[in-house]
Amino acid sequence: MVGQDRPRVAVVGATGYAGAELVRLLGGHPEVDLTCLTSRRHVGIDFSAIYPAFNNIVDLECTAYDPDVVAEKAELVFIALPHKLPMEIVPPLLEKGLKVIDLSADFRFSRVEAYNEAYQPHGCPELLQEAVYGLSEVFGDRIARARLVGNPGCYPTSILLPLIPVIRKGWVDPHTLVADSKSGVSGAGATASAVTHYCRVNESFKAYKVAVHRHQPEITEILSREAGREVRLTFVPHLVPMTRGMESTIYADLSVKVDERQVVACLQEAYPPGGFVRVCGDRPPDTLDVRGTNYCDVGVVVDRFNNKLILMSVIDNLVKGAAGQAVQNMNLMLGLDPASGLENMPFAV
Repeated sequence: MVGQDRPRVAVVGATGYAGAELVRLLGGHPEVDLTCLTSRRHVGIDFSAIYPAFNNIVDLECTAYDPDVVAEKAELVFIALPHKLPMEIVPPLLEKGLKVIDLSADFRFSRVEAYNEAYQPHGCPELLQEAVYGLSEVFGDRIARARLVGNPGCYPTSILLPLIPVIRKGWVDPHTLVADSKSGVSGAGATASAVTHYCRVNESFKAYKVAVHRHQPEITEILSREAGREVRLTFVPHLVPMTRGMESTIYADLSVKVDERQVVACLQEAYPPGGFVRVCGDRPPDTLDVRGTNYCDVGVVVDRFNNKLILMSVIDNLVKGAAGQAVQNMNLMLGLDPASGLENMPFAV
């Protein structure tokens, strides 16, 4: 039953993997009502007919996108569509007084030149200065005041959360950063391709888009801003044969003498216990421990022989790397507990 005083939310693009994960989290959220789902391919079909796991849980019908209908049914909108489409959809929604969280790359950059180089010419560059980068634990105060949030990519989330606290301290040489990241296949989205076909992914482990992935400029823009100077990052993503999960191992030359205890204390100061970033000390984190949750687990090793800091992080790419972080941002924007609707327990196995 829809509550009279509860915020109403809509998901535009509800039948992709990130959209479906949003439906899963919002359908069980204790403080908001999910009132509208749109889909380009499944108009007139019940969401539970597309994803039978939601039978008798989410009975909403998918409709064609209509900004007037969305504005009538919701106060906050999640957009889970490929880049380029949101930049056409967002301005009219903002004009109607709605708050917007975009899961594409269209509003993650503050510099239009960086977006244009990585994607295509931006259709509403005037909004880039207003949009807030939705890394919840780092920019929460700004997110709480925002009407437009650009939800971070999954790879950037797994790299930025462990790196930003030590970058701010000036403990690492910002020209020596290397991120070696691995993602489950769901990160490629629901649309099938030759690269993500079962026969190409099963029993396979490979790098792709080496040093040219579009998430690289997103990461370096945020790190450079936090460091107060140019940051250089070598980024190598890999595809691993599992459905969901992401691991990033980050290497950097130390510019000061610190040990693991000091780095752990730095991370715990930035991310106090009880939140969604869990500092594991020198224990390498495991994707299994965060599956289906909004947690980011971070491990720390100082390689004294080579004077390098090694940070290891794991997330569920569909939750903390997409829909979960978007819900966390929604909570901040609506003045709710940031953890509301995201406190599901991890699986033991």
